[in-house]
Amino acid sequence: MVLHGLSRRQILRLGVSASATTLPIAALAQQVAADREDDQFVKVIDRAAEPLPSPGDPAFGAFFDRFGQATVVLLGEATHGTSEFYQARAEITKRLVRDHGFSILAVEADWPDANHIDAYIHSRERPSTPAQPFQRFPTWMWRNEETLALVDWLREHNATRPTGANQVGFYGLDLYSLGASLDAVTIHLATTDPAIAARAREHYSCIEPYRDEPADYGADTLRRGFRTCEKDVSAVLEMVAALPRGDSNFDALQNARVVAGAERYYRAAYAGAVSSWNLRDQHMFDTLLAVLQARGPGAKAIVWAHNSHVGNAAATELGRTGQYNIGQLCRQHFGDSARLIGFGTDRGTVMAASRWGAEPEVMPVRPSLQASYGALFRAASPDRFLLDLRRGVHEPLRAGLSRERLERAIGVMYLPETERVSHYFRSILPDEFDAFIWLEETRAVTPTPTSGRTGLPDGHPFGTHTPATGSVGLGQPARQ
Repeated sequence: MVLHGLSRRQILRLGVSASATTLPIAALAQQVAADREDDQFVKVIDRAAEPLPSPGDPAFGAFFDRFGQATVVLLGEATHGTSEFYQARAEITKRLVRDHGFSILAVEADWPDANHIDAYIHSRERPSTPAQPFQRFPTWMWRNEETLALVDWLREHNATRPTGANQVGFYGLDLYSLGASLDAVTIHLATTDPAIAARAREHYSCIEPYRDEPADYGADTLRRGFRTCEKDVSAVLEMVAALPRGDSNFDALQNARVVAGAERYYRAAYAGAVSSWNLRDQHMFDTLLAVLQARGPGAKAIVWAHNSHVGNAAATELGRTGQYNIGQLCRQHFGDSARLIGFGTDRGTVMAASRWGAEPEVMPVRPSLQASYGALFRAASPDRFLLDLRRGVHEPLRAGLSRERLERAIGVMYLPETERVSHYFRSILPDEFDAFIWLEETRAVTPTPTSGRTGLPDGHPFGTHTPATGSVGLGQPARQ
């Protein structure tokens, strides 16, 4: 079969092989027309693209001064294991903290684990729970050399600022820390009000057996006659919410919210994926609002999370299924005072796992599929660039990107053998993000040992640390 009118390059781009030649000529012609349109549009991208220095370059952050007046800047990532994404977000964060008054860094991590970093950068005593942070899969997501470098910078920065609103804090937005948050609440109550602590332990005894395997709780809720723990965890949340305001009580309150959120999340996970996804992102958004309120008037936050959480879900095919995320909620709540910034890459390596709970591997990232944003940006001249997608900045760019295309998302697992189904979804990029950072070839993050890296100062969250002896248990403080 001869495909008349197709150049060799177009045939290769279509991936036409002997088996593919059975596709209807009309479909092929339609794809060729779209490719020709994209070929012309690449020139528009070249004109709008702002070449960027390497992500680790201190000059990188200056490109983002344009977002310094925002209340919330959300920084995404197209994978959970790419070094350059962490480096780029770190340089942007430093610039926004140092030059634009941002004092909150809120990340897609568990609240009690992030509290170890917050304690370290404020030179506070190390929290008692968890005994060592970031031990839950995927450990490499925060326990890596790139995050460690930023943590040390945050500590040095805070040391030059007076205590209070001028110092930056580090906060976890997620709700997976059921066991550690149970302990944090009961340990705090045991030191402040033993009577309330006893009542809290009684209520938490309902969900305590699931502390290490919370998914089992979700499965058990399907059993006929099973009594859920919803009322019990809500009762503890009400007790903690009634405590006087203060930093330590606020930490306990957030952990109580995590326990209540985790109970709802794992119960919903067995009722439907969209429901549990929305509960998780609603929890992250509510946590962000709580931190902003706690830090006082004028507080400004930076959020680190995956593109799938940061980008406006309403601009994706996922949004059509009823899914929303923290980016969409921020855009609705803050308007133009929230700026959503996405990241993308074409190829290289990534730290990921082949299945949930498996050991991490450095895996090769396949080049972007045709008909994707990645393939379009790969054809542009710079190999690192920023696209400003705000209205009124580059309208020809916005118009050309407003045709729905494939966008890639690699999480903690990478399944290249099912790449299209597992890692691509359709989106309209200028409606999803206010800006997009393209880094054509990237490499995997460098994990730090889960046992702790030697040579770090005492109390460093990524350093060696003697774990508590015995089981922590409800209301039993971990021993340093």
